[in-house]
Amino acid sequence: MFFFKKKILERSIFSKIKKFFFEKKEKNYIDLDNIEKILLSADIGTKTTINIIKNLENNVNNNKIEIKIFKKLLYKEINKLLICNKTSLLEKIKNCKNPYVIMIVGVNGVGKTTTIGKLAFLLKNNGFNPIISASDTFREAAIDQLEIWANRAKVPLIKQHINSDPSSVAYDTLQSAITKKKDVVLIDTAGRLHNKINLMEELSKMSRVIKKLIYNAPNETILILDSTTGQNSFDQTKKFISFSNISSIILTKMDGTAKGGFIINIMDSFKIPIQYIGVGEKIEDLKEFDNKKFINSFFNNI
Repeated sequence: MFFFKKKILERSIFSKIKKFFFEKKEKNYIDLDNIEKILLSADIGTKTTINIIKNLENNVNNNKIEIKIFKKLLYKEINKLLICNKTSLLEKIKNCKNPYVIMIVGVNGVGKTTTIGKLAFLLKNNGFNPIISASDTFREAAIDQLEIWANRAKVPLIKQHINSDPSSVAYDTLQSAITKKKDVVLIDTAGRLHNKINLMEELSKMSRVIKKLIYNAPNETILILDSTTGQNSFDQTKKFISFSNISSIILTKMDGTAKGGFIINIMDSFKIPIQYIGVGEKIEDLKEFDNKKFINSFFNNI
C-alpha cells in the first residue's frame, strides 16, 4: 500500500500547480511561462523542466494552453518521467540462489539505520531470513543504534568494536549468512560524504572483500535519501553514483514535509527506481513506492 498524506501534498510541487489552477479557474487558458516558473521553484530541476515545457509547447497556441488539455498533458509528461524498469526487491531476492547481498549507503542523518531495521522487518515478514552487518564502525553509537533496530526486527546482527575494519565486519556477516543459510544480507556503511575519497575507497574495498565469498556481491546497492531535503537529495544522488553503482533508492520521512519535485528530477536524470518509502517512525512504516499512485495523489484532487 502506498501512502502520500495530504499535509505532504500541501507543501509539494503539486500544491503550487493546484493553487495555480484555482487562481485560473475563471479563465480558459494557462500561460506556460508561469508553469515553467512553478516547476523550477519546486526542485524539479532545469533540464527536466525544460523537457516538460518543450513537450507541452507542441500542444499550445501562442504560449497558452487550455486548462483541461493541460491537466492531461502534464499527467502524461510526469508519468513518462517516473517510469523506470523496476523489479521488485522481494522478487530479486526470491530468484537468487546465494544470499542476496544488499549494501546500504547514504549520508549521516538521512535515516539509514532506521531504514535498515524497517527493511529487515519487512523482509522477515515476507518469509525471508535476513542478517545485518554493522559495518558503519566510525560513527559514534552507530553500532548500538543498529543493534536496537535489529532486536526490534528480531534479526541477527554481526558486529565488532568501534573503529574496526568495516570490510572485516561485512566478510564475517556474509560468512555467517552462508553457514546459517540466511538468504539476505543487509550491510550498513559509513555516511561520510564530506570525505568522499575515503568513503569511495572504503566501499570499493568492502566490495572486493565480500566478492571472495560471493563473486557477484553486492547484488544491490540502495541509496537512502531524506525526502524533506529536496534539492540536497538530488545532489547526494549525483555524488554517490559517481563512485558507487546505485541500483535503487529508499526515501525516508515521507510523513513530513516531502517535496515531490526532486523525486521527478532524480528519476528523470538518473533512471534509478524508488523501491520503498518510509512513512512514519514505527518499524512497519516502510511501504512500496507506487509511481502511479504518487501522481494520482495529486491529479485526483485538482
